[in-house]
Amino acid sequence: MHDDSPRAADLLAQRLYEAGCRHAFGMPGGEVLTLVDALEQAGITFHLTKHENAAGFMAEAVHHRDRAPAILVATLGPGAMNGINVVANALQDRVPMIVLTGCVDADEALTYTHQVMDHAQVYRSITKGTFTLTAQGADIIADKAVSLANQPRPGPVHIDIPISIADTRVSGVKRRRLAKPAAVAPEGNCVEKARRWVAEAERPIAIIGLDVLYDNSRNVVQAFLEHFNIPFVTTYKAKGVLPEDHPLCLGGAGLSPLADKHLVPLVEQADLVLCLGYDPIEMRPGWREIWDPAEKRVIEISAVVNDHYMHQAGLNLVAHIGATLEAIAKGNPARTTWSEGQPQQVKAALAEAFPTDDDWGPAAVIAEARATLPAHTLATADSGAHRILLSQMWDCHEERGLIQSSALCTMGCAVPMAIGLKLVEPDRPVISFSGDAGFLMVAGELSTAAEMGGNPIFLVFVDASLALIELKQRQRQMGNTGVDFDRHDFAAMGRAFGGNGHTVRNREELRAALNEAMKAETFTVIAAEIDRGGYDGRI
Repeated sequence: MHDDSPRAADLLAQRLYEAGCRHAFGMPGGEVLTLVDALEQAGITFHLTKHENAAGFMAEAVHHRDRAPAILVATLGPGAMNGINVVANALQDRVPMIVLTGCVDADEALTYTHQVMDHAQVYRSITKGTFTLTAQGADIIADKAVSLANQPRPGPVHIDIPISIADTRVSGVKRRRLAKPAAVAPEGNCVEKARRWVAEAERPIAIIGLDVLYDNSRNVVQAFLEHFNIPFVTTYKAKGVLPEDHPLCLGGAGLSPLADKHLVPLVEQADLVLCLGYDPIEMRPGWREIWDPAEKRVIEISAVVNDHYMHQAGLNLVAHIGATLEAIAKGNPARTTWSEGQPQQVKAALAEAFPTDDDWGPAAVIAEARATLPAHTLATADSGAHRILLSQMWDCHEERGLIQSSALCTMGCAVPMAIGLKLVEPDRPVISFSGDAGFLMVAGELSTAAEMGGNPIFLVFVDASLALIELKQRQRQMGNTGVDFDRHDFAAMGRAFGGNGHTVRNREELRAALNEAMKAETFTVIAAEIDRGGYDGRI
């Protein structure tokens, strides 16, 4: 008699579908075939990639559009190990991700050693939690994983799935769901103190971080800053949480010493600093302890307790950002701030520091791309010198309009992220910005782009060097070692994988290539050849 009871893998897949997941990415092996089948049966499409690391970045990109946890699937042993980088990235970059790995059954692992290793032990330090699926507990484990991945601050959760457990039929399951907590704001003396500090501030400034992206406080944050006339800086992850053409916006901060030269002194002049969901894991050392809370009023509103010691605050509120700001603003009148116009002066200085009118070079490439592509273009950035420049120059009109690895800063993320974005936003222009070294790490995923369809644009800065490392090497007066390589025909790579390819050496050629790429039926690789040293004095 046929048993119609769900398999344990089905219960897991159904909970992921319930969480909003519609896409999973990875490389299958015999140990995860039941899992892949269960995902498909539940309505979650499994996408084959060429490497688990790239699969994770595609999954992350999908998360940035549908807000559901990313799903990475890997088979045992080498498959699970290939995903280490992207899972560590998800932990540092606060990406909710469910990492599903296949494994042999516990009894078999007692006497069988081929490709057998302790996945949980490896993943424990780079995830928020790790579980081994059981048949009767499959639904509970799935719910725990989804809940833990989404809890502040979000991150990856690993589930190891034994082969026979995935296939086990389960009956009589009582499904349980962890209740979602309501938004909570502080009360009493803390709020009164915050209200008084805001009312008395003559030179306030806000630093906005990625917590705002996850608690839906965007509109309240904007209303609060506008009401009290508070200029603001965002981390790179929070770029676009308020449109960057807003008069109070001073742009992104994180890795650029050139931008810091203008932004840090303004923070030092402030008499009140508001840290709104500010997670300093994205920031360079120049932002470490740049104020003394004994001398400067600092209000921190965050999703979790500040235990990083990158900075400290005189008033720490672990609460919902929007609800807390509403409580602080209630009955508090608007007032004039920065009477000498310092924020406007800094904004003008930043515009001069990052000009858009270069004839050619990395800044010209970015400026021309931003001017040519529509405002609603979605962009991804790989790590390298170009990312620092791009993060300052690429204006975002919406949150997550530019995504990148800004905490772990791992190379090879931009191309797969762009593929993931195009998958879920087929009608919007999508462009990735990669250095030539980062692009070479994931060039094989051009075949995935061709297989998935759509016309993402992959722009490569070609200078045949690890430009950021080479720059640091010269700054330390060291010899040129291990940072240069040959120039390659990246446009030909695009054509070889069934896409389009262009090599450009000036603005006019770039503009024409971008316009052609937006009309193309398949992907386009644009190789922008620039001189070495083009980033000197620019980042």
